[in-house]
Amino acid sequence: MSNAWWLNPTHEINEESREQALARQQQLTKPTGSLGQLEAVAVQLAGLQGRVKPKVDKVWIAIFAGDHGVVAQGVSAYPQEVTGQMLHNFIMGGAAISVLAKQLSAQLDVVDLGTVSPLNLPGVRHLNLGAGTANFANGPAMTQAQLEGALAGGRDSVLRAKAAGTELFIGGEMGIGNTTVASALACSLLNCPAPLLVGPGTGLDAQGINHKAQVIEQALQLHAAQSGDALGSLRALGGFEVAALVGAYLACAQEGMAALVDGFICTVAALVAVRLNPCCRQWLLFGHRGAEPGHRHVLETLEADPLLDLGLRLGEGSGAALAVPLLRLACELHNGMATFAEAAVADRPA
Repeated sequence: MSNAWWLNPTHEINEESREQALARQQQLTKPTGSLGQLEAVAVQLAGLQGRVKPKVDKVWIAIFAGDHGVVAQGVSAYPQEVTGQMLHNFIMGGAAISVLAKQLSAQLDVVDLGTVSPLNLPGVRHLNLGAGTANFANGPAMTQAQLEGALAGGRDSVLRAKAAGTELFIGGEMGIGNTTVASALACSLLNCPAPLLVGPGTGLDAQGINHKAQVIEQALQLHAAQSGDALGSLRALGGFEVAALVGAYLACAQEGMAALVDGFICTVAALVAVRLNPCCRQWLLFGHRGAEPGHRHVLETLEADPLLDLGLRLGEGSGAALAVPLLRLACELHNGMATFAEAAVADRPA
């Protein structure tokens, strides 16, 4: 294996800034803890950003796209060409995440790691790792070189984000069949049966969900030797875009940039990243709890408490993007409220 950069140490949290932010929260003109998660996330961001008054004005949204060989098993309600068509939609501004990015004044970085039909779209970064992954029902989804290329693709987006002065990184994904991939990967890492995690994805009926679970169960048997091995499972069962997300989350932790995790697929990628390099966990914030049944299990494993629960199942980074205004308001409250002393308001007796 070439340089395993993903194992490099993560950036240190600034404990002094975190403690000062916590002390500030306790002096603001409100009952202690009355803003709940908004207080906790502001304090967490202070420690991550190394400043008592954090902000998330500059947001970078990277959409990683790739196709999946396992779609040949009939696991998706949508045809595979939708992946490439959606790349065009992202760039033209017609997708949900395009609208959200515009509203948030966020930079949208669209990365095509490898789709079935070769594309050449202005405004998209084409990495051409392959015509989608191989069908994991028959063998490993990726070669070692493809896996490392996808991980590096995620890291490269983070490095571009850092150079642009980004304060918050959001990873999103696009790839028909990727809830199947994420479910298989989660089952392998959590050692749990497929029916527990498998859901409708883009809209399968009960029969479709049952078929999807059977395909995953057979693949888990085929790749049983990789069970519990984060990198081995990612190569055997993962997708290009999932591996890119893993690389991005690890790079965020190494470069000292907060990452806001989106839905089921992104959370499975976060699980892989944490298994590979556990210290990256503290650099991850979680945007929402989605409708896909496996999402709840993976969030619980990561001890994550998402900001929103809106029944979302779109992907694209959309749920994380929807949480950005909450993060911004959490920072504004933390930074802008008066302390008891400043407002000449009587505090509770000590």
